[in-house]
Amino acid sequence: MIQDRLATLVETRANRPAAIAEAAALRVRPDSLLGEHGKLMVIAADHPARGALSVGKRPMAMADRLDLLDRLCTALDRPGVNGVLGTPDILEDLLLLGALDGKVVIGSMNRGGLAGSAFEMDDRFTGYDAARIQAMRFEGGKTLTRIDYADPASVDTLEATARAVSDLAQRDLLAMVEPFISHRVDGLVRNVLTADATVKAAAIAAALGSTSAYTWLKLPVVDDMERVMAATTLPVVILGGEVDSDQEAVFARWRKALACPTARGLAVGRSLLYPPDDDVVSAVDAAVGLL
Repeated sequence: MIQDRLATLVETRANRPAAIAEAAALRVRPDSLLGEHGKLMVIAADHPARGALSVGKRPMAMADRLDLLDRLCTALDRPGVNGVLGTPDILEDLLLLGALDGKVVIGSMNRGGLAGSAFEMDDRFTGYDAARIQAMRFEGGKTLTRIDYADPASVDTLEATARAVSDLAQRDLLAMVEPFISHRVDGLVRNVLTADATVKAAAIAAALGSTSAYTWLKLPVVDDMERVMAATTLPVVILGGEVDSDQEAVFARWRKALACPTARGLAVGRSLLYPPDDDVVSAVDAAVGLL
């Protein structure tokens, strides 16, 4: 199906770019952020905009845009999947493909901290802003908020994130903040995936902006997840993280985290779009089953 639509996508983009806004205006919006299972199940696809194209041992797995769109459409068509997170290029392709009706759509906002770059911690807002998210009739925006105590650029990211949270809340739009305590190892940024670091990141992120009324947190699964989830009263979605060959172990960790009272869903990308066996349908259905 997607192969047949490629030429149409390119033709539309080249000759009738206004079709994107038209599709956004006609999109059927969801009645709630939560699906029939009472949770938010989001498929995330904003990695390519940071130059992060690798999945597991496949360094360029996400480089084929047609293949990525095919996987996204497959995932979004599965029962129980009620949301998607992406950058303008990806979400606009999905709009033109008619794949976003009834879905919670979250625009990715800061993608300027390119993976592996010297300026990675100065994570500029190069994607969506609150005004465009509102104009496109999407449900919210997402920020990646990494904090390195040794890198002065982190404070610029914190300030920009706070401004984005305030701008979204002013429009009654969801602000999904994904915080990490990070540091450099051999020149590369690494997130600190301990309970203490995640608790600290959650505490910092929850207070960003002029109100937390519309803020949700997107947190990784770490050891002692009960203590992490007890650090906030904000709704939390669990992020998928890196692809793991032991998918059953990954699902077990997600299941345990989802049992915490503050857990309100999953926001997973590569683990479901590029599972070890490449069976997107089975991976997505198994994740939905956890809800």
